[in-house]
Amino acid sequence: QVQLVESGGGLVRTGGSLRLSCLASGRTDRKYTMAWFREAPGKEREFVAASSWLGGGTNTADSVKGRFTISRDGAKSTVYLQINSLKPEDTAVYYCTARLGSNGSPNPGEYEYWGQGTQVTVSS
Repeated sequence: QVQLVESGGGLVRTGGSLRLSCLASGRTDRKYTMAWFREAPGKEREFVAASSWLGGGTNTADSVKGRFTISRDGAKSTVYLQINSLKPEDTAVYYCTARLGSNGSPNPGEYEYWGQGTQVTVSS
């Protein structure tokens, strides 16, 4: 079992930046792929980015590539999402998630553990 707690969300103006953090606790000795998803009102949960424990490989959704960067600090059991050049359409609840294995799948159904989410609101 692993527990995930997100932080760093907030209200920001268009063009601003945020860094979201996700602290993992529990069985962090196991090899998890960590990822971020987001869910906007009335929309399905959307893959944002993933970081594999294997070789540190990452993959990022095309819709946010170039603006969003995922990284992880193994020593701190923390994964980050740096979000730059924010747009109103980035407004959503951002969720941290984890799955055993090395594949950074974009399918939310393949992830076993989820945080409670952190709200990001971008004003125009």
